[in-house]
Amino acid sequence: MTGRLVLIPGLAGDETMWERQIEGLAPWRPLVTDVHMRHDDIPAMAQALLAEVPGPLRLCGASMGGMIAMEAARQAPHRVTGLALLGTSARPETETLRELREAAVELFEQGRLAEVIEPNVRFAFHPRHADDPVLVGRYLDFVYRAGAGQLARQNRAVMARPDARPHLPRLRCPVLVMCGEDDQLTPPECSREIHARVPGARLRLLPDCGHMLTMERPEAVNAALREWLEPLPA
Repeated sequence: MTGRLVLIPGLAGDETMWERQIEGLAPWRPLVTDVHMRHDDIPAMAQALLAEVPGPLRLCGASMGGMIAMEAARQAPHRVTGLALLGTSARPETETLRELREAAVELFEQGRLAEVIEPNVRFAFHPRHADDPVLVGRYLDFVYRAGAGQLARQNRAVMARPDARPHLPRLRCPVLVMCGEDDQLTPPECSREIHARVPGARLRLLPDCGHMLTMERPEAVNAALREWLEPLPA
């Protein structure tokens, strides 16, 4: 499997959430994109990624990054030679989650970030990791660094995301679907649904792990990604 390895962060994420993957997957020269920081909706983010990184692509996206990866594969299936979809969903937004996000966006626009972000730690991480001050500190650092404007805009992009499920059966590249067994934000049923719709996809559910699997279980994530990436490019 050839192609440039591109890591696509989740909502408000940056290279911090991929630090252990950048190190562990160094032979594949991973590139972390920031298209989610520069465009207003999922299709535009995917289009920009395809325009900015030429040639065949191996796309690894977490959460919202997985939504961007699936959309890029829909727009240019001939360019995408592999997909790794981590803690993500192919479904459109539900009305319940839309209401929650709209309430959060209203608080972001009022500058009341902490009222949303601090309680969200308990949903983002497995209980055994939610009390790790170093891990949680790194998470909060990049979320606050993104800022209220980005949080509002990216949440709107997620709310308006397209339904990716119809095109999944047409994927022909190697697809890895991975999720924490205790992910409260995108429960394992979302990953199982993607796995069931993609011919030949592989599914990995990580025990003792929540939504932030690249940070919570980096060794397990890297092992699965190396298997997906093999053989090493010449």
